[in-house]
Amino acid sequence: MRMGEEPATREPEMSDAGSDEELELPAPMMEQGSHDGSLRKGCDPCSQTQRSKLQHRRARINQQINKEMRMRAGAENLFRATTNNKVKETVALELSFVNSNLQLLKEELEELNSSMEVYQTESEAINVPMIPLGLKETKEVDLTVPLKEYICEHYREDSSLFEKETKEFMELRQAMRTPSRNEAGLELLIEYYNQLYYLDQRFFPPHRTLGVHFHWYDSLTGVPSCQRALAFEKGSVLFNVGALYTQIGARQDRSAAAGIDRAIDAFQRAAGAFNFLKENFSNAPSLDMSSPSLCMLVRLMIAQVQECVFERVTLTTQDTHFTSQLQVAQEAARVSDVYSLVLQTMSQPLVKDYVPFSWASMVQVKSEHFRALSHYYAAVALCDRTQSIDEEECDEEGEKALLQLHVSNPAGPPLSQVLRDPEERRKLGKAHLRRALIRHEEAMRVHGLCKILRKMDILQEVLSFVHKRSLDKYSEMDREDDFDETAEAPEIHSQTQQKPDIIPPNFSTVQVTDIFRRLGPLSVFCARARWGPVRLVCLQRGEGGLGLTLRGDSPVLVAGVVPGGCAEEAGLREGDYIVAVDGENCKWAKHGEVVHNLKSCSDRGVELSVITLHTHETQVVRRSVMLSPSGDKENAWQRTMGGAKGQSSVSLLNWNRKKNREGGGVTKRLGSTFSLPFGNLRDSESMY
Repeated sequence: MRMGEEPATREPEMSDAGSDEELELPAPMMEQGSHDGSLRKGCDPCSQTQRSKLQHRRARINQQINKEMRMRAGAENLFRATTNNKVKETVALELSFVNSNLQLLKEELEELNSSMEVYQTESEAINVPMIPLGLKETKEVDLTVPLKEYICEHYREDSSLFEKETKEFMELRQAMRTPSRNEAGLELLIEYYNQLYYLDQRFFPPHRTLGVHFHWYDSLTGVPSCQRALAFEKGSVLFNVGALYTQIGARQDRSAAAGIDRAIDAFQRAAGAFNFLKENFSNAPSLDMSSPSLCMLVRLMIAQVQECVFERVTLTTQDTHFTSQLQVAQEAARVSDVYSLVLQTMSQPLVKDYVPFSWASMVQVKSEHFRALSHYYAAVALCDRTQSIDEEECDEEGEKALLQLHVSNPAGPPLSQVLRDPEERRKLGKAHLRRALIRHEEAMRVHGLCKILRKMDILQEVLSFVHKRSLDKYSEMDREDDFDETAEAPEIHSQTQQKPDIIPPNFSTVQVTDIFRRLGPLSVFCARARWGPVRLVCLQRGEGGLGLTLRGDSPVLVAGVVPGGCAEEAGLREGDYIVAVDGENCKWAKHGEVVHNLKSCSDRGVELSVITLHTHETQVVRRSVMLSPSGDKENAWQRTMGGAKGQSSVSLLNWNRKKNREGGGVTKRLGSTFSLPFGNLRDSESMY
C-alpha cells in the first residue's frame, strides 16, 4: 500500500492487499452509469433521535479523549526532558490528573458502547437483546488543495476546471460521516468506498502520499488514530459498513419469521465485512481493526446469527412432537457452544482488556441461558404426555433422535428402554430440569454482576421468565414419595438446521461513475503512469496517406508509423496516445470516431495532441543511450530494444493489452477495423 515518507521509527501504515492491483469490479460500475441515482445525503446531524444523541455524545467524548491524550503526551515529553525536580513533581501530579480524566472518559464511552437498548427493535415482543457496534467517528478532511496541486503537477491540467468534481467528492465524504440506519445508509458508505478506489488510482502513486492525514477514532475506546495511507480511510469505511449492518440486524422485529430472516442476513453481512477487512488489510493503527478484534467480531456476528436461527426454529415449531422438541434442544445447545467460543476469543490477552465488560458479560449470560434452554427442551420432550405417549412416538425415528441427543449416554437403563418407560423418562427429564435450573441461576448471577446489564429491563425479564418456567416444570415433576437421588444428566449434543454463512461485501450493488472521469481513462491517466508533456503534431496528407496505424480506443494508440511517411516526418512516434484532434478532447473517444476525424481532415491537414508514456522499458532505453558514446547512440538504442524484447515481450502495445486485461472493465479495448487499400491490417487496427 502507500508508504508515506515517514521516519523509520514510525509504525507501518495500514495497507490493503489490493492496493497494487486493480480492484475487480464489473464494467458498469467502473466507467458507465450516471449520478442520477447517487446518494449524497447522510442523516441530519441536528436530528434529536436517540441514536443521533448517542452518536453526538460519542463524538464529544472522542474529542475530549483526543485532547487529554495530547496533554498527556506533552506532559510526558516535559517530564523526560526536564532535570528540575520541582518541575518533575508538578508534571507528575498533572499526569495523574490527566490519566484519571482519561479513565473516566473511557468508562463513559464504554457505557455508551454498551447502550444496546437504543439499537433494539421497538416491538413489544420479548427477545434477548443483540450486541450492535457504534460507528467509527472521523474528522473533516479538506482535500481541495492537495487534489488541485496534484492535477496541475501530474496531469498538467488546469485545476480550476475540476472544482466541481472536487466539491462533489468532499460533499460525499461529509455525507458518509452520518449514514442513516437503513439500506440507503449502507449504499452511501459503499458508494464512498467505491469512489476511494478511483481516488487511489488517480491521486496516490506507489511511493508518495498527498500529505493528507486521515483521522479516525476507535469504535470502542475512542482513541484517535491518524495515517496518511488511503487504506486507513478505506478500512475505516468498511468497518462502518459492518457496524451499520449490526445496528440494522439488532433493530429487526424478531417476533416474526420475516424479521428473523432480515436479522440473519444483516449479521451474516456484518461478519462478511469484518472478515473481508481482516483478510485484506494489515497494519491497522487502531485496536478495533486489528486482526484479533476483527476475529472476535466475526465470531460474535456468527453467534448472533445462530441465535436468530434458534428463534426461527422455536417460532416455526409449534407442535409438541417428541423429535421436534429434541431438535429445539440441540439448536439451543448449538447457540450456547458458539457463544462459548466467542467468550474464549474475548478472553485472549490482546482482546481481554479491550472488549467492554458488558459485552463479555452479555456473551457469558447468553452461553449459560441457551445451555439452560437446551436442557429445558430436552426435559419437555421427555416429560410431557408421559402417561399417553402412543406407539407412533416410540418408533425408530424417536429412538434415533434420543440416541443422538446426548454427548454421552446417561447412567441407568438403555435409552431404548427409557423411551418406552414413562417413569424412566420422567427421571431423565427431571435430571435435565435440574441442570437447566443450575444454568439459569448462573446466567442470572453473571447478569447481576454487571451494572450495565442490570439496567436492561428486557434482559432481566427474559431471564426471570425462563427461570420461573423451568422451576414450575421441576415442581410439577417432583413427587413427595420420590426419594431416589436425581441422576446427573449429560450435556446436549449441539446440532443446527442452518449453518451461518459469512457473506462478503458486494461492492457492485452500488454502481458509481468516477467523479474525476474527465481526467481520462484510468488505463493511461492514473497516478502510477508517467508521460511527457502534450506535443502538437501537424499532419499533412501525402500521396500515401498520413502514414500511421491506430489501435484501440479510449484513448486511441498510435500502433505504428510508416518509415519516411508524413506521420514520422511530423514527429509522431509509435506508442503515442492521441488525446485531442484539432483541439477537440478525444481521451474517451472510440476508435471509429478518431478515424472519422482523421478522414475528414481538409487539405490544410490535422493537428493532433499526443502524449508518450514513460514506461520502465523506455526509461531503461534512454538511460543506456545517454551512457553510450555519442557516435554509437543508434546502435545502443537497437541493442537495448533487442535485449528488452529478448527478455520480455512487454512492448508499448503489449503493455496496453495487459492493462486492458487487468483493468477489470475500467476501459473497453474495442478496436473497429477501418479498411483502406494499403494492404491487410490486423483486427482493431486502422491505417491512415
